[in-house]
Amino acid sequence: MRYLAPYQTGLWLAEYFDIRCQLCRTYRSVPQPQLAHAYSSQDVESRGDAATQFLPSRPSSMAKYRQRFNSGLLCKHCHHSITWLPTPFTVDIAAGTILPIQAATYYDYPMRQAIRAFKYRENMTKLPLLLHTLRQLPRPHGCHKNNSVIVAMPTTEQRLIKRGFDPVLVLATQLSKHWQIPLWQGVARIDNTVSQQGLTRAERLSNLDNAFALIEKPPVKRLLLFDDVATTGASLQALGQAICSQTMPLTSDESHTTDYYHIRAYALAHGSQS
Repeated sequence: MRYLAPYQTGLWLAEYFDIRCQLCRTYRSVPQPQLAHAYSSQDVESRGDAATQFLPSRPSSMAKYRQRFNSGLLCKHCHHSITWLPTPFTVDIAAGTILPIQAATYYDYPMRQAIRAFKYRENMTKLPLLLHTLRQLPRPHGCHKNNSVIVAMPTTEQRLIKRGFDPVLVLATQLSKHWQIPLWQGVARIDNTVSQQGLTRAERLSNLDNAFALIEKPPVKRLLLFDDVATTGASLQALGQAICSQTMPLTSDESHTTDYYHIRAYALAHGSQS
């Protein structure tokens, strides 16, 4: 994971030293815990200098220090403009087994432009916005570092060479830090698929036939799949199906249930990529 250091350094600089909103670049950014509070519509419309609204009348020196070096990433207006949590949807991954998929936001302006800039041009200036949005994903109930792992959507060797980096893995690493749940890279993607962009759902599913292979057994029973954009959910569905088909017991005896896995899926954004 050493190659992820430049991304982490850029995020630290954005979050702790840049007091301006990473989206509008006009108003002060606000620390994440303060953005979690409910604001009145009057607060949102006034916009103003967001950071000063949360300061006590006579801040201590420690409070001033925390304000200076923990400004956050977005102002409260921009935060509210992008953090509309989509309704979860489900896909079938095995007989009687569904995969719930939850995205952090919709694949619309400005997220569409930011994701494309980071994914296809490695535009580092968009990463803080993506990280802020990623943090809106609700932490899975009952999941922690000892019983769960995050499985980032694998990329092919050919695509990794072409891009020079793995954008989904970069984002998954940040989600891992936020949730304090480790990454697990025990699934490989076969180099015989094409990009899913622009394909119909039927074409996506056909394109992903036998696209994933487990290279080791999952270390825990709770698997949290992650992708950057979920359109129809076909990629996450195929990944979930591969895990189920390659880990389920070969016997139908109900007493052999040690290989039963709890699988959920998460994405940065949900919507059409066309």
